Amino acid sequence: MRRGDIRTALLAVLSEGPGHGYEVIQTLEAKTGGAWRPSPGSVYPTLQLLEDEGLVRSTERDGKRVYEITDAGREEATSRTEAAGGAPWEQAARGNRRFGELRENVTQLHAAARNVATTGNAELVEKAVGIVKEARRQLYQLLAES
Repeated sequence: MRRGDIRTALLAVLSEGPGHGYEVIQTLEAKTGGAWRPSPGSVYPTLQLLEDEGLVRSTERDGKRVYEITDAGREEATSRTEAAGGAPWEQAARGNRRFGELRENVTQLHAAARNVATTGNAELVEKAVGIVKEARRQLYQLLAES
């Protein structure tokens, strides 16, 4: 995603309904098929800025700060989305659709390697290191061939 898309994305998601920060992050990740998961370090400050500007308001519900878009925020969301030619997650969907699948598989690889490291003996760990090194080499080879 481009750097400025977080503002548009937050407004667009909140125009669909209120939510707390983590819900917004999860929604954006789901809408992009896992291709984009904005960090809390970009989401929470932007939500605060949007609140300061009167584009969203927040309330405490069940111990969580829930954000809701205002009429002014809804107008800005519509304007920004139209200017961009669609919501940021639609832009991401037009990009590399398989990134989310790659990311998920890398996460699963990490979990498997962690299990080998914590439960395997030295020989298994050494074999796992070789497998991971070979996978890395093959990925760089793919880049070199393209």
